[in-house]
Amino acid sequence: MGTDHAYDERFVHFVVLFNVDEDYFECHEVMEELWLEEGRNVLYQGLLQAAVGLHHFRNDNFSGAVKLFTQAENKLVHYPDELMGLDLKQLRADIAESLAPLRAWQERGAASSGEAPPAFAPFRLVVLDAQLRELTKALAEIPFDIRLHGED
Repeated sequence: MGTDHAYDERFVHFVVLFNVDEDYFECHEVMEELWLEEGRNVLYQGLLQAAVGLHHFRNDNFSGAVKLFTQAENKLVHYPDELMGLDLKQLRADIAESLAPLRAWQERGAASSGEAPPAFAPFRLVVLDAQLRELTKALAEIPFDIRLHGED
C-alpha cells in the first residue's frame, strides 16, 4: 500500500484512541465529527460502530454491543480487505469473534439464568500503511489530555 495518502488528523486520532488508549467513547466523539463532515461516509460509520460496540461490551451493555457490532459488520462487509491504511479483513474477523459468543449468550437467555457473559477482550485496528503507522506513533507520544483537549 502506498504512503501518499493524506490522512485526516481526526482519523489518525481515532486510530490512536482505539489502539493505544482503548477509549472507545472518545473514538466515537472524534469519528462522529469526521463522519458528519464527510457526508456520512459508511466506512467511517462502520469504524465508529466497531468502537461503540467495544464501549458497550466493556460496560456490560451486551445488547448494545451485539447491536453495534452487527451494524459494523453490515457496513464493513462492502469494503475491500485493505482500505484507508487499515486491515479491514482482520477488523471484520475481530468483530465476528467478539460478536459470536455475545450473540450466543444472549440467544440462550443466559443472563436470566445467571450465566456469566463472555469476557470483554479488546481488539486493535491493524495498521498496514507505513505513513499511518508513523502518524499514529507520533500522535500517541503526546499525552492523552493534551491530545484530547489541547494545551491550556
